[in-house]
Amino acid sequence: MDPRYSGQDVVRCTVCKNPLALLYCDICHVNLCKDCVESHLSDKTAVHKVVSLKQYLSTICPDHPSKQCELHCEPCDVPICALCVSSKKHQHHNVLDIMENYKNKKKVLQSDLKNLESSVYPKYKEAASNIQLQIAGLSKNSEEMTKALKDQGEIWHKEIDAIVYNLQLEFATMDSDCLALLCSQEDEITKHVTEISQTIKELQSLLDSGDVHLVSKYKSKSEQYRNFPFMSKIVGPCFKPQEINREQFLDLFGSLSALSFETEEQGNPPKPQVAESFPQGRLFLNVPNIETEINTGYDYLYGVSCLSDDHIWTYGSNNIIKLFNLKGELQNSVQSKSGKIPYDIAVKRCGDLVYADYDDSSVNIAKNTQIKKIIELEGWLWSCRPSGVCITSSDDLLVIMDSHDNKETKVVRYSGSQQKQTIQWDDHGKPLYSPGSSKFLSENKNSDICVADYGARAVVVTEKNGKLRFRYNSPPTKGSFAPRDITTDSQSRILIADSSIHCIHILNNNGKFLRFIDNCNLLFPFGLSVDSSNSLFVAESRTGKVKKIKYCT
Repeated sequence: MDPRYSGQDVVRCTVCKNPLALLYCDICHVNLCKDCVESHLSDKTAVHKVVSLKQYLSTICPDHPSKQCELHCEPCDVPICALCVSSKKHQHHNVLDIMENYKNKKKVLQSDLKNLESSVYPKYKEAASNIQLQIAGLSKNSEEMTKALKDQGEIWHKEIDAIVYNLQLEFATMDSDCLALLCSQEDEITKHVTEISQTIKELQSLLDSGDVHLVSKYKSKSEQYRNFPFMSKIVGPCFKPQEINREQFLDLFGSLSALSFETEEQGNPPKPQVAESFPQGRLFLNVPNIETEINTGYDYLYGVSCLSDDHIWTYGSNNIIKLFNLKGELQNSVQSKSGKIPYDIAVKRCGDLVYADYDDSSVNIAKNTQIKKIIELEGWLWSCRPSGVCITSSDDLLVIMDSHDNKETKVVRYSGSQQKQTIQWDDHGKPLYSPGSSKFLSENKNSDICVADYGARAVVVTEKNGKLRFRYNSPPTKGSFAPRDITTDSQSRILIADSSIHCIHILNNNGKFLRFIDNCNLLFPFGLSVDSSNSLFVAESRTGKVKKIKYCT
């Protein structure tokens, strides 16, 4: 600021000494109050340029207080005076007239103001309004979801109450029938006891009488009571509760779809994006860890399937399928009906074991020790060879099979023994799967069908209707890809055993690579299975071991 107006000095009118001088004549260099401006301008002997004192003071050069800034340095973007131009600080810089710069900046300011008022501000207001609408919608959706869950819960409670009531009624009827039968038998026995007691008294009296005539006429009554009356040994009814599988229970009750979002750039057309699936409470552990190891005794171990959270079925290089608990103790075993090595196993919702017999061209089910052939694969180029099986959420059976000449491969859905669907070709009429070689499959939570195709070195994922969704060929940084078994978890994540680089790939349900499990000293992982608590069981081919790995919360 000009030293003349520094400190606490009051700027006074040069003409009348009024302490409220708000104007300045840039030509005459005098301060003016409002009352003196008119008389000052009436002096026609000189040209006058009256500006606000504030504007005048703002153009005083900070480096040369006695000079006004008449120019503007473009590179430094600051007002300067004539003395500044020749200084080293602004030497060789482009300069503009300060008023020209003022006009240019004023235009920019007006343009920014117009843009903010007409475009930017309304968009932000609209965005804020949209967020409020989304919040309201979210609140409404939350109420609807809460009500839907509550209603479903009440329906289930009513169904369970009805089941309990009917079973209690049935039991009460059985109990009443049993009681009536026992009472009837008791009455009959009591009647016989009374008769026998009376007979004993009569016989004893006859013996005591010594009457030769009466004793001689006596006919034995032992035969009358020799045949003991028929007695029913009644065993009351017992209740056999089924083990509750929480995962299956949740599937039947219903599930929540994954949270998704779509990013939209304001002012531009929205960019369509694939909805990103958010984990629903089960996040990855920083370092997966082995919880237990089970030695199965196979020379080569090929697969594993969870019967429950503490029992697993395994199969390997012989015709025996083995059931172990988590302590590694053999609980049961099943020999394949054909005597051949099974190619894959799966467990139905009821707990029955299903296995694929490649050489016998059949799919079989084992109930206790009984084995029944449920599907015989004939009629497609003579006969088919099943290489993989899985059980769907609706308890259908998916079978991936090769033609007898190993030139074609398809996935077939069965309900019981009835074929419902075939998946073989993409939209361009090209085969989805490579012919021959090993293949395994699994159904995801969203009903996608995921196939690990070893021959194609790829994972092929189709929608439930068979339409191709995506292929996965491994991140390029890891080199070769040899997919063996495949499974999914409760978060719809896809897990793939890779025997080439001895690790597990984990993808989201859209095929995006998430991470590896490569820190558990895995050696030729072949088989995979996930239990209801998201623990991963890995079957190592060469060691014959099953490793239980915790990889998420």
